[in-house]
Amino acid sequence: MAKRLQTLGIVLALIGFGFVIAGGVAFAQVQNGYGSLQAFSEAQNVQLSYNEDGQLIDRGTTEGAAAIMTLLTDDWGYPVVESDLDPNDPLVNTSTEYMYQMAAVGFHVLNGTQTVVLAEDVEYNGEVFTAGEYQFDVDGRYWTDFDRSNPIEGPARSQAWSGTVHGLFGELGVGTVTHAALQLGLAIAGTLAAIGLTALVAGFGLIWVSKEGPEVVVVGSAERHREPSMAG
Repeated sequence: MAKRLQTLGIVLALIGFGFVIAGGVAFAQVQNGYGSLQAFSEAQNVQLSYNEDGQLIDRGTTEGAAAIMTLLTDDWGYPVVESDLDPNDPLVNTSTEYMYQMAAVGFHVLNGTQTVVLAEDVEYNGEVFTAGEYQFDVDGRYWTDFDRSNPIEGPARSQAWSGTVHGLFGELGVGTVTHAALQLGLAIAGTLAAIGLTALVAGFGLIWVSKEGPEVVVVGSAERHREPSMAG
């Protein structure tokens, strides 16, 4: 029995050692990813704005930032991590900061006004749009919410949701997903290490128990001690 316990302990210890190594490798890869994301963020140098009280502001007001946060949390349903919003580290380099910046871009597009100029009269669906300048309120319209055939809405859509805006959304989205993936990788590394340490403790525990004291042998109703032999 002692020999079997010792063998099982060695196997568990080896498995645990393998898990610990895997956890260490995963952790190292995650740290490399964090370093790359930080370098990417520093190169872009996009920073959030805070007032002297450490509150988020947009275009100088906390009300503007609150409206953006409402879009992010209520309309988009994003789970904001408050600790990611650090006035002492305004650089956009976490999932929440990337998503907030994306919401800031989206908020100003959705609530903006576009100037459309018609060079000549245009008829659409029985309505005549005379040549001249028109102010078109986006009024919360996303890219698919415009009537692109309309002589006013069509140009307004391209102006509001420009290639630059789509590019910013894509770039900020990559940052968000990258940071979230790194956090998941960190959790996986921790889980691997925890499993490995558990297996190591169990393995060394079995090895230790297998070497404890004489073996008790039960014969019928009587008990007697038998000293472990040199052969184990």
